[in-house]
Amino acid sequence: MKKNKIDAASGLTRRDCLKQGSGSFALASMRALAPLVFAGCSELIPISNATPVRVGILHSQTGQMAMSENPLRDIELMAIEEINAAGGILGAQIDPVVEDGASRATTVFPKRAKKLLSESKVAVVFGCLTSAARKAVLPVFEESNGLLFYPASYEGNESSRNIIYTGSTPNQQILPAIDWLLSEAGGSRRRIFLIGSDDVHQRIENIIVKKYLQDKSVLVVGETYVPLSQKDTGIAQDIRKTSPDAVLSTVTGDSNLSLYNEWAAADVTAEQVPVVAINVGEDELRRMRSNNAKGHFSARSYFQCLNTDANKKFIDRFQQEHGYDRITDESIEAAYSSVYLWKAAVEKAGSFNVDKVREALASGVKFEGPGGELRIDPKTQHAYKRFYIGRVGKNRQFEMVFQSADTIAPDPYPQSVFPGWSCDWTNGGVKKGAEVKIDL
Repeated sequence: MKKNKIDAASGLTRRDCLKQGSGSFALASMRALAPLVFAGCSELIPISNATPVRVGILHSQTGQMAMSENPLRDIELMAIEEINAAGGILGAQIDPVVEDGASRATTVFPKRAKKLLSESKVAVVFGCLTSAARKAVLPVFEESNGLLFYPASYEGNESSRNIIYTGSTPNQQILPAIDWLLSEAGGSRRRIFLIGSDDVHQRIENIIVKKYLQDKSVLVVGETYVPLSQKDTGIAQDIRKTSPDAVLSTVTGDSNLSLYNEWAAADVTAEQVPVVAINVGEDELRRMRSNNAKGHFSARSYFQCLNTDANKKFIDRFQQEHGYDRITDESIEAAYSSVYLWKAAVEKAGSFNVDKVREALASGVKFEGPGGELRIDPKTQHAYKRFYIGRVGKNRQFEMVFQSADTIAPDPYPQSVFPGWSCDWTNGGVKKGAEVKIDL
């Protein structure tokens, strides 16, 4: 049985109806199939007469970030397709309006966000990946009282009533990674080198790490940053000279490929000096030489190797839809689960209204996703997250070596770095402490 069978009346595939151009095209395409739409391979279900609800998808589909963000667009469209096939939300089908941020965080992203909220009148937006893009669109959402679901792990130091943060904060990812390194299971490391991309995200994270380590009898033997997407870091030998017993890496993007190549060429094994990466997932691994990363570690809130029925079904559905060479990772899982969490909140609220949906999210609405339960902390509007350590094994996949006993509550303002700062939207919102200067 073939997927994406072409409808004789419209000449459009089931996937075309969701992915082509703008929301108006997608809606017209679905109406061309009325009164039926495809569900699964051949099953047909009736479309509701309720007015479709528009939702925005805002990711870079072109430019240097497209490789990382197109999978988020794909998975969000897949979730929407599944929801529509099951009858929609409150009797209405979802009409996705897809916009391209074009990898231009401070210029194109805000314009596209404004277009989605002011012209397309979307009920919600699923989008962004980089912190620069999120920060650039934040004022647009606050001015229009829009709602953005942001799926990426990030540096914290932010809270907004108009953003639902479904990725990890440093206390849910990077600090547990430090704790694991210091433990017997992680090798009782005491000499750590910090390397990151030269960006505000990574610099803030390493400030948090250094403050956290001050009272733990651990020496930071070195710290360096490489330009974003720099292909030759030239740093492996410099790191080696400091005699670390572990490297904590917040390097992002293509620079990871060179870093692992150079580390392998320096004849330092993972057993001697492991690299624990924050921003290396399955997608990065598949572009590396398998032996270069083997034995090193990654700290994430989700791995494709997670052995649950829900995750297996999720991976199978994604690969059937987009190809068996495709992989999932933590941002992809968070983006998928975000769509379903919004659906659950809308149904709890009985409305698509932003304020009512936000109230529903604060009431404890949750979704059992491929990576486990996703629910939002009402105080911070960040997600509770589970923590995992994976070791690079064969076939460029991870082997799980550690997982937290439970989900970890989010803390966007760790007091060691942001004293006096806190957020509680149930009681006055953001409380500001002294200004924190960050050297870039």
